[in-house]
Amino acid sequence: MGPGEVAAILFGVFAVLVILRVPVAFALALAVVPVFFIEDRLTPSLLLREMFKSYNAFVLLAVPFFLLAANLMNAAGITDRLVRLATALVGHLPGGLGHVNVVVSMLFAGISGSSTADAAGIGSLLIPQMKKEGYDSSFSVAITACSSVMGVIIPPSILMVVWGGLMSVSIGGLFLAGVLPGVLIAASQMITVYIFAKRRGYPVYVRSTFIELMVAAASASLALMTPLIIVGGIVGGFFTPTEASVVAVVYSLLLGLVIYRSVSLRDLPRIFYDSGRFAAISLFCIGTASAFGWCLAYFKIPAALVDQIAAMGLGVVGTGIMVALAFLLIGMFIDAIPAIIILGTVLYPVTQHVGMHPIHFAIIGVISLGFGLVTPPYGLCLLIAAAVGEIRMVDALRDVAIVLIPMLLVLLFVIVAPDAILALPRWIMPKFIE
Repeated sequence: MGPGEVAAILFGVFAVLVILRVPVAFALALAVVPVFFIEDRLTPSLLLREMFKSYNAFVLLAVPFFLLAANLMNAAGITDRLVRLATALVGHLPGGLGHVNVVVSMLFAGISGSSTADAAGIGSLLIPQMKKEGYDSSFSVAITACSSVMGVIIPPSILMVVWGGLMSVSIGGLFLAGVLPGVLIAASQMITVYIFAKRRGYPVYVRSTFIELMVAAASASLALMTPLIIVGGIVGGFFTPTEASVVAVVYSLLLGLVIYRSVSLRDLPRIFYDSGRFAAISLFCIGTASAFGWCLAYFKIPAALVDQIAAMGLGVVGTGIMVALAFLLIGMFIDAIPAIIILGTVLYPVTQHVGMHPIHFAIIGVISLGFGLVTPPYGLCLLIAAAVGEIRMVDALRDVAIVLIPMLLVLLFVIVAPDAILALPRWIMPKFIE
């Protein structure tokens, strides 16, 4: 069989299974089975072998530990302290609580590395409060879901850890490259909130005094040390991303159990169970997606795609737009981690052919997949926020689309201005960034 026939079988079977609502992790595994039976050189046992090989990666240990750190931070009441700080900073702006929502998400993103933890933790706290103060339910859900996207863009990011481990890209460089896009996305959302507030007459908080701001900053200071410890430790070469994830867990335990005393020993089994359950889902997806990706590579489908793209004569910007569209599309249907393994590994040779920097490619992919968390039918963060806001997901889509428009402009800036994105990693880590 040629690359075209194999690709048609793999993606065709996968699409049918997804339409039939088979879980994506199982659909990825089942999609490769027909190819293994049709091709004489392959056996179904290869599926299990490739899954096992994908798990035998030290860097993947960071996934469950970062998830555990995020859950511990949520349980420790870190979100409350961040909300007080954000309120003191931006609560006096028109639509104050909407701005607070965005700023809290930006701060929490530097702690958790998970958008779903952001949507669940911040959404459960702020969406009811926003509705109580007169904000539309659709807007409350939309801004919460869209701001949670920063969880996978602002470092530390679980997606960047997976991406760097799979494609041998500097994870510290990825973390640094995610700072500017994350800040720009937050700024775009705050501009959108301002426009909504002016048009709909949303309430404003009284400006906080300097003393109140300092008290709020002091209350949240220990939590805000988390990204400095994690990213600083990785960039400075003190520990690896996996070791950083363990440091994040130990630091979270210290804050929750000893300093804040908001987490008891009886809470830990539930937190460990929830973290293990979510980590198992993500890691199982990694295994089946790796088998799917191996099948693509075995039949030289990426090489065939490179030849087709080369014939089109696209440059870095054209390829970047194509990459963003591909990730935006696949992110609408499946989770980000399997999407990285399937589509990222296929498109990587294409971007190398046109001279795109690996970190630039990664940032485009991560941002695009992050946006997939708020676009139906998958839209996991939007589903979580809608469930918390007690509305149907479709009722929030109009406001989500409005918030997404400036975010897409930020993505376009990332595509056309690679030097701006790479400036921070080149400045801080010149030895690792060409």
